[in-house]
Amino acid sequence: MSPYGRIFTEDTLRTIFPPERTEAFFEALFGDAEEGSYDIALAYGGAEGQVLNFELKLVQRPGKCLACNLTYGLPQVFSRHPVINVNGIADAVARAAGAPSAEWELGNTRELSRELHVIPLTITLA
Repeated sequence: MSPYGRIFTEDTLRTIFPPERTEAFFEALFGDAEEGSYDIALAYGGAEGQVLNFELKLVQRPGKCLACNLTYGLPQVFSRHPVINVNGIADAVARAAGAPSAEWELGNTRELSRELHVIPLTITLA
């Protein structure tokens, strides 16, 4: 396991992106957290030198529909939404990795199944 794999455990990822942030996002978006059709979680996918690969996992909620037409525009929304706070995620990743700063980039939404879509998040440590 790489040193980053030991740093970015499930507990650390939940600290960086707590489950409550999904509720806050849908509350801000719709005025009611129950309107959201998915939960958002941060997952670590490995490293290539100073480039760390993460994913924002969109997991369908029971009884809801995770339609691709609802998730394909999310990278643009997430990149600037203050509740999702991708800058804050990158800063927290940099701190956890012992780096002074980091740059980030969101990729296009990928549909892994009807119940799971992911948005790649690449964080480059400075």
